[in-house]
Amino acid sequence: MPPDPSLEHRVAALEHRLDALEAAARDQPAPRPAEGDFWALEGLKAQLAELGAADGGVLFTGAVRLPAGEYYEWQRGAVTASVLDGDWAEAADAFAALGHPVRLRLLREIIGGRRTAAELAELDGVGTTGQIYHHLRQLSAAGWLHSTGRGRHEVPPGRVVPLLVALATTHP
Repeated sequence: MPPDPSLEHRVAALEHRLDALEAAARDQPAPRPAEGDFWALEGLKAQLAELGAADGGVLFTGAVRLPAGEYYEWQRGAVTASVLDGDWAEAADAFAALGHPVRLRLLREIIGGRRTAAELAELDGVGTTGQIYHHLRQLSAAGWLHSTGRGRHEVPPGRVVPLLVALATTHP
């Protein structure tokens, strides 16, 4: 039995409306914190004071549910001195892997539930299958992806929140 063309049209219209809603939500400015909304910062400062870290530190954390249903909670903190004294060149490969629009698109699609190269190859604008595999290898080598077997890829649980934090830092 051939597919119902009216159903296809309605689904396409719904997808278009959903894309417009998601774009509008992305364009909304982040709310400014009100007095007392810096609970995470206050907690970090208390922890740093206990450690005697006079130069301060950074904390990033998140609790996220992905479109495919996975849920992750994650946090990491570091004192300023350890970050400033570290070898920043070691981060180059991880940042370089994120520096390509197709790789970012692939990560977004994988987080959204498209996990195989075949599913990714169905997307417009991501290149040939060979190019997709090249990008997947680059992302895997930098630790942003790993293979779960049978040609499936996922962002490792310990990289989901850092990836979203890195992306969030690019927005004002």
